[in-house]
Amino acid sequence: MALGADRIAAALKQQIASFQPAIRTAEVGTVLELGDGIARIAGLPSVMANEIVEFENGVFGVALNLEARSVGAIILGDYTGVREGTLVRGTGQIVSVPVGKALVGRVVNALGQPLDDKGPILAERTRPVERIAPGVIVREAVDKPVQTGLKAIDTMIPIGRGQRELIIGDRQTGKTAIALDTIINQRQGDMVCIYVAIGQKLSSIAQVVTTLQQHGAMDHTIVVVASASDPAPLQYLAPYAGCAMGEEVMETGGDALIIYDDLSKHAWAYRQISLLLRRPPGREAYPGDIFYLHSRLLERAAKMSTEHGGGSLTALPIIETQLGDLTAYVPTNVISITDGQIYLESDLFYAGTRPAVNVGLSVSRVGGSAQTKAMKQCAGRLRLDLAQYHAVAAFAQFGSDLDKATRDQLDRGLRTTEVLKQPQYVPMALEHQVAIVYAVTHGYLDDVPVDRVSAFEAAFHRYLADHKPELMRTIASGQGMPPETETALQQAIQEFKQLGTF
Repeated sequence: MALGADRIAAALKQQIASFQPAIRTAEVGTVLELGDGIARIAGLPSVMANEIVEFENGVFGVALNLEARSVGAIILGDYTGVREGTLVRGTGQIVSVPVGKALVGRVVNALGQPLDDKGPILAERTRPVERIAPGVIVREAVDKPVQTGLKAIDTMIPIGRGQRELIIGDRQTGKTAIALDTIINQRQGDMVCIYVAIGQKLSSIAQVVTTLQQHGAMDHTIVVVASASDPAPLQYLAPYAGCAMGEEVMETGGDALIIYDDLSKHAWAYRQISLLLRRPPGREAYPGDIFYLHSRLLERAAKMSTEHGGGSLTALPIIETQLGDLTAYVPTNVISITDGQIYLESDLFYAGTRPAVNVGLSVSRVGGSAQTKAMKQCAGRLRLDLAQYHAVAAFAQFGSDLDKATRDQLDRGLRTTEVLKQPQYVPMALEHQVAIVYAVTHGYLDDVPVDRVSAFEAAFHRYLADHKPELMRTIASGQGMPPETETALQQAIQEFKQLGTF
């Protein structure tokens, strides 16, 4: 009898231990106010910052304002079905996006959901969209270039892997074109590219995707879309989502390039959200943490040390200026965060200099550390020569009599400017850039008419590819230009000029 009682007690204990109640407890709040994608919720005392909350109609939101008596949340997606009195529950999950190789070649929204009709994304992992940037200890110096394929940038304003280089200028001056050329130039490389479109027209974004497909660049690219027709909360989240995707590549030892196009519209979206959340406005109605908005995003770009995988995340943020005003609030904020800027000038663009890079106001704070030895040798004097040319040209326009040395300097500056012009979506290999820049800086184009410089360059590149492939491979190796290589290049230029095929 006693043995039977022990068995019964053990069975009861086992049932109690394995009991799962059918009712789940959850914190539930109620929508107090609603407007323009922003909900003020009563309740949810344990909700976390950036936690996903779910409304009873299935729409999700993100908790941003954690106040004493209410929670301010942004609604992700269609908020027309949410009403005052709608119940809201916390999910306990910080807003995250899928990451990994499954996203490469896809077009997704700010939540990582597909927009390209290619089926679901079978990602194995997710990452929070917000995280602390890597510390100084786990980083190392930037020393390897990101080749944009653009002569004006690779020669004078080099970009290194792990750098943050701002592209800034008025609208319609070629900012997106530089970003797309850089993506296209990575076709044969090992770099994953992420293009984040913020607040643009859907037609413009479709055109960008089509361009990348036509040039075979979508195979290594992720496009994150938060268009002008999307709610401001999605435009606010998009850059952080793209950054999380890039960080996954970096932390697995790969190299990633992310383009934020553009952060001006990102700041506008955040200002809209902040004002609706009743955060106090400051200068130009931006909230007080507008600097932190972009600094915590761009600081996540890094070159990791070898002990931590050796990966890198390079950021190319884009900022749109109004009438070339670099001293406006958001442009100065982002300039102070980044490691240099490429300034595109409207006057140069309309004068036919494309890319319209203003050499005087553009700078790379990494500089020659991000250039190959061959490029550094041939382009070291280019920037100074161009700056002197612009100074002399400004003086010469008054019609003063000029001595021969000044006229020669002006003539070479004209030819250098012609050499740096480049058509869109035609990035140039490193070795061809080195060859033509060496030719113009060492005076081999001084006797070529200015209107024939582009024809000379095209024929010269064909000649080198057909007759000097070994020389081109030596320059492309990045090991510098020893005297024998320099002599061989000089002979090649002279042989080509004797042919007179241009």
